[in-house]
Amino acid sequence: MTQPKTDLRVLRTRKLIMDSFIELSSKKEFKAITVKDITSEAMINRATFYYHFEDIYDLLEKALSEVLLVNLNVDTYQNEELNEEAFVCIFQAITNFQKSLSTRCHRGYEDTIARIIRDQLEIIFYKMLLKQNGTKEDEALKMTAVILSWGIYGASVEWRNSSQEKHPEEFIKPTIPYLMAGIDFKREEI
Repeated sequence: MTQPKTDLRVLRTRKLIMDSFIELSSKKEFKAITVKDITSEAMINRATFYYHFEDIYDLLEKALSEVLLVNLNVDTYQNEELNEEAFVCIFQAITNFQKSLSTRCHRGYEDTIARIIRDQLEIIFYKMLLKQNGTKEDEALKMTAVILSWGIYGASVEWRNSSQEKHPEEFIKPTIPYLMAGIDFKREEI
C-alpha cells in the first residue's frame, strides 16, 4: 500500500530530494545532473525518486516553484491589499529569487523559470485584486493579474540585466504611483 503524499515521511523524502537537487545545481550545470546523481546525494533509490517526480524536469519545476513560494511568503499576501508596500515586497522577493538561482541552473531554462514566476505572481495578484474589488468584473481582474504578473516579472528581468547596482526597492518605487493610479482608476469606474 502506498503512503499518501501528505504523510510526514513522504514530505521529508520529497524535501530531501529537492534539497539534494538544489545542492547539486550549485556544483554542476543542470544538464549534467542525472537522476543517479540526485539519488546518490539523497541516499534514496530510483523508485523513490520516481514516486515523487516524473523526471528531472518535473523536479526542476517543482523545486523552483517551492523555492519561489518560500521567497514570496505567499501567506503574507493572502489578506493584503495591493498597495505600494505589497508591490515593493513582491518585487524584492522576485529579484532575491532570481539572484539566488545558480547561473548553472538558470542557463537554458529561462522560459521555465519565467513561467513559474509569472504563474505564482498571477495567483497572488488575482487574490489581492479580488480582496479589494470582490467578484465584480472577475474576468477583468484575472486579466489585470496577468498583466501585473508579466509586468513585474519583466521589470525584474530588466533589473537583473541592467540595474543590479540599484537596490530593487529603488528600481521599482518610481513606477508604483503609475501602477496604483491605474488600479485606482479602474476601481473608480466599477
